[in-house]
Amino acid sequence: MFKMIAARLKQGHRTMKYPGGPAPETSDRFRGRPSIAATGCPEGCRACAGACPTGAVSVTDRVRIDLGKCLFCADCASACPAQVITFTQDHRLAVRNRQDLCLEQGQTGVPLAAALEPKLLSLFGRSLKLRQVSAGGCNACEADVNVLNTVGWDLGRFGIQFVASPRHADGLLITGPVTRNMELALEKTYAATPEPKIVIALGACAISGGPYLDHSQANNGATALLPVDLFIPGCPPHPLTILDGLLRLTGRITD
Repeated sequence: MFKMIAARLKQGHRTMKYPGGPAPETSDRFRGRPSIAATGCPEGCRACAGACPTGAVSVTDRVRIDLGKCLFCADCASACPAQVITFTQDHRLAVRNRQDLCLEQGQTGVPLAAALEPKLLSLFGRSLKLRQVSAGGCNACEADVNVLNTVGWDLGRFGIQFVASPRHADGLLITGPVTRNMELALEKTYAATPEPKIVIALGACAISGGPYLDHSQANNGATALLPVDLFIPGCPPHPLTILDGLLRLTGRITD
């Protein structure tokens, strides 16, 4: 017992100070929000759109990237001869409306998620219980969600916890493209969650179908079946991106 106490005192406080302090550093390889330069795109060049595996990049009068479809693979940036598309280190990506995930050439960012409406915020701002539904995903998003429950992140200190039953939940956090085999299960889970409730779509699969877009055995994400209150893009989203979105939704971050 005394050895355990001594070891704990030696380790000290291990939970990060964020958001009260600086955000933890990300790897140099981390790909955050894409940036599309306002000028420099060669006329008639569509190399970026041709390289995108999910059709997230389109070129008409200007270049557009749908972050809801983006896998953050950076194939578009590699294909661009003028380096018009680059990836920043900005982890802030969560939005409230699906259309806000469409990034246009020259746009410096996306309209970041606002807090819940006052009535819902009064209910969920200090205590939010979520039922996580893995609707046919590859478990990458689930793995990064699990990171938030480790001692370094300690999601519970914000009053946000995951529960085993939808009947104990305030909302759903959905990952995966919602395969046909999971469609009924998701609908039943949503129905079992008491009102009022919220829905969070996490990752490219849950938002748009990701690499399974338009597959005959998938539903292109949760948006076709349920009303979604928060979209957190990525493949998978970084834990910092997930945490930022949850804290914005609950009014903990307002900048």
